[in-house]
Order: sequence, then structure tokens, then C-alpha cells
Amino acid sequence: MDHKIADKTLVKEGQLHIEWAESRMPVLMALRKKGEKDKPLKGMRIAGCLHVTKETAVLIRTLTAAGAEVSWSGCNPLSTNDSVAAALAQDNISIFAWHGLSTEDFYWCIDRTLDFKPTLTLDDGADLIFTVHNRYEQLAKEIIGGTEETTTGVHRLRSMADQGKLKYPVYAVNDSETKWDFDNVYGTGQSSLDGILRATNVLLAGKTMVVGGYGHCGRGVAMRARGLGANVVVTEIRPTIALKALLDGFQVLPMDKAALLGDIFITTTGMKDILVDRHFETMKDGAIVCNTGHYDCEINIDALESMAVSKREMRANNEEYTMKDGRRIYLLAQGRLINLSSAEGHPAEVMDMSFANQYQALCQLAHHGKTLENKVYQLPPELDQEIAQIKLATMGCEIDHLTQEQIDYHSDYSAGT
Repeated sequence: MDHKIADKTLVKEGQLHIEWAESRMPVLMALRKKGEKDKPLKGMRIAGCLHVTKETAVLIRTLTAAGAEVSWSGCNPLSTNDSVAAALAQDNISIFAWHGLSTEDFYWCIDRTLDFKPTLTLDDGADLIFTVHNRYEQLAKEIIGGTEETTTGVHRLRSMADQGKLKYPVYAVNDSETKWDFDNVYGTGQSSLDGILRATNVLLAGKTMVVGGYGHCGRGVAMRARGLGANVVVTEIRPTIALKALLDGFQVLPMDKAALLGDIFITTTGMKDILVDRHFETMKDGAIVCNTGHYDCEINIDALESMAVSKREMRANNEEYTMKDGRRIYLLAQGRLINLSSAEGHPAEVMDMSFANQYQALCQLAHHGKTLENKVYQLPPELDQEIAQIKLATMGCEIDHLTQEQIDYHSDYSAGT
């Protein structure tokens, strides 16, 4: 089997989506143009497990243009764009993904991407790598290396490496500055609010939005919510990060207190049980609950289900849970990633840099992976500057450069008053 998708008739729609994304991703397109000539990935077989969006399709096309064979699955049951999947299948990509996967289907799709014995892996959440390590140990011996896109996956992989369980080297693409400080902040901030609005069409101005966590993703959401007129409350467990949120002008409270105030709740932490039964017990009638962390465990949906006396779907990606006392709580996108389940994910302009890092990481592994230890690595910081410089140029922005005298001064430890 070379692919399994939902609807082959969506090819033309998917092709238009991809072409639109290509027009907004100049860095990756520049890398593709060079890769078509140099073929840095020739002979590589890449298994990918990452959201099947129009931006991901641009990355996949770039990998194949650089000489790689590619097999792909989606990394979230609700994030696949079926028209994009159809277009990729038309491109002869071995893709196994459709919107609304069951858990069983999800892992079946991952299994199929491993049928062609990959030499490199690309992950968003580490489910592919974890599957290789748990069920395909023989394959792990042949894999040169892998890459990881998101914070949650990097945490999992670092835990594996710390325990000596990681069987091949992995680049933490998430930890590149041109990824986490742009994709995580500006991408998550805009796309998460986009998802909330598509699922609810509520007015954010004047609402109290509770943001669970003030990491890069939480900061992005809080910034954008404030920009639309919401009163933002942040919850945190780390004193230094809570202090940053406070000095950035946000109210900081424990979730137990924030639960009494919030009109909209969004979790952004990567940790389980951010919203649990005691919070649902005190929320206002009409409270809206959603998640933009990688897994749906941030909201304890089992608790919400057990507390509700009735449940109904109000509109796409919006379910109403009625409590015993008549209060209604609205859960969006089944607690899955709101920005990808209810909207289209991050804008192409920001994914341009993230996927440029993915491409460069895979090229690094193809040429140097066999010399690396089984650890989690960061990409060279010079690569961030190179990607940012290309991005600035495509945006028509010029910056200053140090003179030789300034360079000499910078390294002259004797210079003082």
C-alpha cells in the first residue's frame, strides 16, 4: 500500500492550498531551489509524522526535490487537511493520514510509514521515534538520525537520552531560535485565537481569558488575546516565568482562583491535568475550554464527561457539557490542538523558518549523522542567523553590520574606560 487518505477528489483544492503556502515560504523555496541542484538528501528515506497541512506539504516537496524518498503520517488525529493529503498522494508521496483518526488508526498510519525502512525520521511529538524504539528495534539500528519539531517531543526525547534509551541521534529543531521564538510565540498566538473564533465566533474584547502556562506558546496566546481586548490571567508553576508574566502586565493567579473568573480557558503547558474536576465545579456558566498543547491530556476530559448530565454538539469543534446545577461548559476540538483541529495551524510565513530548520537538520544528519552519539542535539546557532537573514531579505528589511574596528573592540578584553 502506497497511501491511504480520505478523499482523492480533493486534489485540486489541496494543490491550490499548497501553492498558496509556497508563495508565502520564501526561505524554504530558496532551499528547495538549491537542493534541486545539489541533491543533499539523495539516497535518504525519510519517515515523517507531522501535521498534514499545506505548509508541511511544502516541506515534503522540498525534501523530495533534494533527492529523498518520503513516507508520511499525521501526528494528531484532528489536524490533517484531507485536501492536502489528496494532493500529496497525487504527487506519489506515500501518505497515510486523514482527519478524524482513531487511536488505532493513528498508530497504524505510523506503522505504514516504517514499511520502507527509513534512514531518517522527522517527528512532531516523538510518537514516531517512540514507536520505532518500542516495536521496531531492528529498524533503529539502520536509522542514521531524526529530528523533532515541538517542545513536548523534545522533553520526551531528552528523558530517553538521559536514561540511555535513545538509539540514534536527534536534532531538537524546536530549540532553534528561529523556531521557538517565532513559531511558538507568533504562530501559536495567532492560530490558537483563530481556532477559538472559528469554533465559537465569540467577542474576545471584554472577556477574561485564562492562559495556562507562560512559556513561549502561552506568551504568544496572551499577547494576541490582549491585542483583541481580552483581560488576560496567566497561571504558572515557575516563579521566574510567573514574574515575567506579571511584569509583562498580566494578572497571575493559581488555576483554582482563575477558574472562578475565566470566560475562556486555554492550556499551553505540555503537562497533564491543568484543568480538572475541581476547576469545572467552579467555572462560570458558559465557560469555554480549549487546549493548544500537543496532547489532549492537559484538560481532564474524563472528569468533565463524568460530571456532565448531558452533552451535545453546538457547532463544529464545539461541544456543550451541562452540569448538574445547569451550568454549561463548552469544550472545543475535543481538547486537541485548537489551532490545528479548528483552524489551519500556524501561518505559512512563520512555518517557513521552522521547516527551513527541519530541512537543514535532515541534511546535517544525512552527511554527518553517523559520526554523532545517541543524544539530543541543537542545530548550530549560526544557522539561525542565516535563516533569519534570508527571511529579513524577503521582507525587504536591511540591518546594520559591525565594522572591523567594532569587531576588534568586541574581542579586546583590555578595552575599558
